[in-house]
Amino acid sequence: MKTSFLKGMAVLGVAALALGSIATSSSAQTLMERAEKGEPIRIGFANEIPFAYPGDDGSPKGFVNVFTIAVLKKMGYDKVEPVQTEWGGLIPGLNANRFDIVTGGMNILASRCENIAFTEPMAKVGDGFIVAPGNPKKIGDYESVAKSGAVMVTGAGYSNIEAAKAAGVAEANIMQVPGPTEILAAVTAGRADAGAGTYFTMKQLADASGGAVEPTDPSAMPESSFNWAGIGFRKADQDFLDKFNAAMKEYIGTDEMLAAVAEYGYSKDSLPGDKTTEWVCANR
Repeated sequence: MKTSFLKGMAVLGVAALALGSIATSSSAQTLMERAEKGEPIRIGFANEIPFAYPGDDGSPKGFVNVFTIAVLKKMGYDKVEPVQTEWGGLIPGLNANRFDIVTGGMNILASRCENIAFTEPMAKVGDGFIVAPGNPKKIGDYESVAKSGAVMVTGAGYSNIEAAKAAGVAEANIMQVPGPTEILAAVTAGRADAGAGTYFTMKQLADASGGAVEPTDPSAMPESSFNWAGIGFRKADQDFLDKFNAAMKEYIGTDEMLAAVAEYGYSKDSLPGDKTTEWVCANR
């Protein structure tokens, strides 16, 4: 019995090693290899209206998702699998191979450029705040948050955290929550004086709040607070990224593209201009 048991364990061990080898082989495939085999391209995003979010049926909505899917189709890839996660899980999930592309409207930042590769910018994005009606603490930029001693709420992992700290906002006055829904809840409940995010998102939250909050004037924000959004890839998938950039160059700014994203508030004013990812990584 003992010999039989040991033989059985040995067989199970070999089987486990074989399965592990198959799993490792699958995860080791590059995005280009998977795409060329006709496997679905997995796009990761959080619930970030209007950038990227799930529709009622789980389908990928938002202007970054629409843009990305259109570029992929122009490349000849029409199989897409949406994967929703929390914002803070986007970069770790990408590098852990849980999805292939981050479409969540992620600003290109030097700290992020160290961990993932970005496409060329696809949008110029300004920051904004939501505040109580009448803006009682007169918040217009990050310095006014710091000087007033206001509590600012923003999403965990958002670029607004770095911007606020650079302007002198105390870490104790920066509340971090999962995403936009929680930002709105913190401000309407009075737990925070201002909610921070991209102006796109803050304006949408204000419009949907029924007057519970209002957006601040985006023109009050300094030029240094503007960022450029890109689409994220694993660094190992640079060959696919290069191909994506080539197709994107032919698509961005066209009438077709602007019509496709118009419903989400993206207009000609949102186009990235002449800034390159190399410049943004070095300056943001």
